[in-house]
Amino acid sequence: MKNRFFSTLILLMMVLAVSAAKKPKYIFYFIGDGMGLSPVLVAETYNQTVLGNKENPLLMLQFPVASVATSYSASHTITDSAAGGTALATGHKTKNGMLGVDADTVPVKSIAYELKEKGYGIAIATSVAPDDATPGAFYTNVDHRNKFYDITKDMAKSDFDMFAGGKLRGTAPKGEPDVRTVLTNAGYSIVDGPAQWNEQKHGDKVVLLNQPYHLTHIGYTIDSIQGNLTLPFITQACLDHLEKVSPKKFFMMIEGGLIDHALHPNDGGAAIKELLNFDESLRLAYDFYLRHKDETLIIVTADHNTGGMVAGVNGGSYNLALKNFDYQRISMQAMQHECQQLTKSGKQITWEYMKEYLKEKLGLYSAIPVSKSNDRALQEAFRATFIDKNGAQKETLYVNLDQFVIRTFQIIDKITGIGWTTGSHTADFVPVYAIGVGSELFQGFQDNTEIPNKIRRICGIKEHASK
Repeated sequence: MKNRFFSTLILLMMVLAVSAAKKPKYIFYFIGDGMGLSPVLVAETYNQTVLGNKENPLLMLQFPVASVATSYSASHTITDSAAGGTALATGHKTKNGMLGVDADTVPVKSIAYELKEKGYGIAIATSVAPDDATPGAFYTNVDHRNKFYDITKDMAKSDFDMFAGGKLRGTAPKGEPDVRTVLTNAGYSIVDGPAQWNEQKHGDKVVLLNQPYHLTHIGYTIDSIQGNLTLPFITQACLDHLEKVSPKKFFMMIEGGLIDHALHPNDGGAAIKELLNFDESLRLAYDFYLRHKDETLIIVTADHNTGGMVAGVNGGSYNLALKNFDYQRISMQAMQHECQQLTKSGKQITWEYMKEYLKEKLGLYSAIPVSKSNDRALQEAFRATFIDKNGAQKETLYVNLDQFVIRTFQIIDKITGIGWTTGSHTADFVPVYAIGVGSELFQGFQDNTEIPNKIRRICGIKEHASK
């Protein structure tokens, strides 16, 4: 009873302190899609052991507040991105697949809308499609995350200052305008790619999209696709735009969506590079914070963990060989695409050709020695995929992988010491990092619905009661 009294007293004092404190003028909300604790650990280990930054951890790990949150949805122990995004955006639990509505499909308001009503400029950005689940949770209310046309209509109605990401996916019903026209009719300027962004003048409301690309996202960091957007570029563009149209106060949500895309097919090298890229984007917000320490709040979290990454599965060794990921020059998804193009070309593909390909793209047979048994396994997978064309395929959320690609990355993982429990999401805790005005409220164990409610509390907005 005594301990409970003191706990209640401490909580009350914190609430009173927050209510008396200055409210943040600038709020940055970074969400690493799929960025559970294990991917952060592996990225930081790579940062220390491969990049040599033992005295300079990932920026998010340097924040004074570091805690964890639960991520379950109203329907499942393991959330999807729609329910996870809705919880982080609105403070309400919902069922997997539903976006911006509660479990009874009643529309719920996001923290972005509530801050807009208080005069904040708003930017919603991602490295994947801007009509995807996590960004969509901040501006739409639909009973299914795949209603892309309806989601885009809600984007247009939001009147937010800026959206940014890969490609819009909505298909217009017969007689209705296409998604780009929906946005331009609502007063948005649409800018395609970094070159147009740097060359054109934009209006007060703008949508920054990737240049034409065969995928809906902006491309993996590891693939270094010339002319494509990057998450740091998007972050800086949003910051520049908000400082122009709403310099007194603004809210920005930045999603590292490609962390999740890399983790679903179990591409450790690509996931590390995406997480480092996410941290680089975070640094732009942190540099802004250093200029406005008494006016800025930064929160970093994730909607769920993906892949069940395990660090340490190489037969009893107590060391990870993460240097192997330093030789990787291509994502698993890009390699699958290139292998498919080779198969469709009708050319005779030899083992010698593919062996050179593995040297160039992944460091196998050059920087990374290949044992006789692994060589045999790779040649068998090559024969099944390219010669016999009857190799087994593995279906993942974003890409179907052929046997040769699967076996190649399995061998790299084994040599490196990285394992996986799934190609989907897990129920693991997700990290919560914070710095700036009101950041102390994010200390301690919490549910994901508490995060937007704590933002509300800091900003003097009535909190929502989650069902």
